[in-house]
Amino acid sequence: MSNVPHELHEEFPEYTDKIHDLKVSNAHFAKLFDAYHEINRAVHRAETNIEPTDDLHMEQMRKERLKLKDELFGMLQG
Repeated sequence: MSNVPHELHEEFPEYTDKIHDLKVSNAHFAKLFDAYHEINRAVHRAETNIEPTDDLHMEQMRKERLKLKDELFGMLQG
């Protein structure tokens, strides 16, 4: 298991190959993937108190992560 929860390949293990393929062939997917990775790391740092934040900011980051995850999942299914 990864040290960082919610990595896309862990969230959607059945799409591991497709994630890789889309990262290299679809610029929009790659941009969303990078944004998801960045916000996911920020949430993890806040959750583990490496970079503490207030509850409102944490909620906003989690909502952004979920929005990106939903959009990425839609592209994986398409």
